[in-house]
Amino acid sequence: MKEESDRKEQVFYPIYTEDEMNSDPDKRNVGLFFFKGEENAKTAIINAGGGFMYVGAMVDSFPHALALSEMGYNAFALIYRSDADSAMEDLARAVAYLHDNANDLKIDMTDYSVWGGSAGGRMTAWISTYGIESFGEKAYPKPSVAIIEYTGLSEVTGDEVLTYSVVGTRDGIADYRVMEDRINRIKESGTDAEIEIFEGLPHGFGLGIGTVAEDWINNAVKFWEDHM
Repeated sequence: MKEESDRKEQVFYPIYTEDEMNSDPDKRNVGLFFFKGEENAKTAIINAGGGFMYVGAMVDSFPHALALSEMGYNAFALIYRSDADSAMEDLARAVAYLHDNANDLKIDMTDYSVWGGSAGGRMTAWISTYGIESFGEKAYPKPSVAIIEYTGLSEVTGDEVLTYSVVGTRDGIADYRVMEDRINRIKESGTDAEIEIFEGLPHGFGLGIGTVAEDWINNAVKFWEDHM
């Protein structure tokens, strides 16, 4: 990304209009960092955690986006406003923006995936369950899969998309048993879902490099590919 920036290539894409940013200056810092894969390859949107107090992109979305881009996928790390309601508006706008600009960006938005850890995992679950039209945007297709890391969301409506989750047994914020129960209830509703539970891992293990979770992103990608 630095190399692209040094070449004066665009790496950050604002998703609000100039009028919208002038009306609400907080929207000026909202947008998508683009980690390019292959032209016209499938697309992933990644939401970092941060407890709706900050956006932990450097550890909880940039590494994932980079890994996905190295696999050939086009990956976007969302920088959102840090309260939950605004964050969901930003994610909904990001999905709409990518659909509207797919040709110019040379990305494929069919079978797109949404990813997120902790607070970003809740965002991922909500946008995948309720659709972007529930957060102020015109309707576009839901993602094909939701990849949700270490978030203690328990609600199941029956409208969930295919879901893949990961969590550690020593997570003091997101109880692995709550996540496991949610996955089981999604499966009971007739939607395919899987969870990996990693012994001894705490909250926020990211890609899990050097841990028992090291290969989880490859397993998540396979789950996504199997359902394209």
